[in-house]
Amino acid sequence: MTAYSMVVLGDSFAEGRGDPGPDGTHVGWVPRVARLLGIAESAVLNLGAYGALTQDVVDTQLAQVADVETPLLGVAVGGNDLVRAYDPDRFRANLRTIFEAVLNNPGAAPGRTVFTHDYPDIPGRIPGLPDETRTLLRGRFDEANAFLADLCTELGVRCYALATADLTRDAAMWYPDGIHPSSLGHRTIAVEIATMLSAVAPAEL
Repeated sequence: MTAYSMVVLGDSFAEGRGDPGPDGTHVGWVPRVARLLGIAESAVLNLGAYGALTQDVVDTQLAQVADVETPLLGVAVGGNDLVRAYDPDRFRANLRTIFEAVLNNPGAAPGRTVFTHDYPDIPGRIPGLPDETRTLLRGRFDEANAFLADLCTELGVRCYALATADLTRDAAMWYPDGIHPSSLGHRTIAVEIATMLSAVAPAEL
């Protein structure tokens, strides 16, 4: 069984889009959270992938961590479902499948902390959206956030409230595409997630 100190599943938000490194790769909030928690880079597994849907996490990413032992596991996915491939029943079923799997798979030793984030007002930030489309998408995001809040409460998943975070109202925190955080946004998110996790992170980190 492979062991890591932190594992993250998800889409381009987890991958780090909007926060380019000097070598052209994406940095993002994941390695920044690890550093703030004192976790070595080699002890982090980030499976975040551009364009990933909840179905992709169910179909491919869960299998990659089924036997991975880690005390901290993050899930950052769902925005692509809401914007371009929305089936509310599938979306909700997939989120439940993902969280139940990572809470109960063989690597989930007692005390594993699973964390996620809710969905900020991306429809309000995407340039050029028709008003009707923006209103439709905002309704989806509101429904998704309500469902996610209930699911996290039910399963004991820690949820970073990105939707209501101060940074969501600061244009400097967002990449020009309006979808991904900027480098400053990723750094700010990292501090806030690390602060949330520092109160619950297992002692062995």
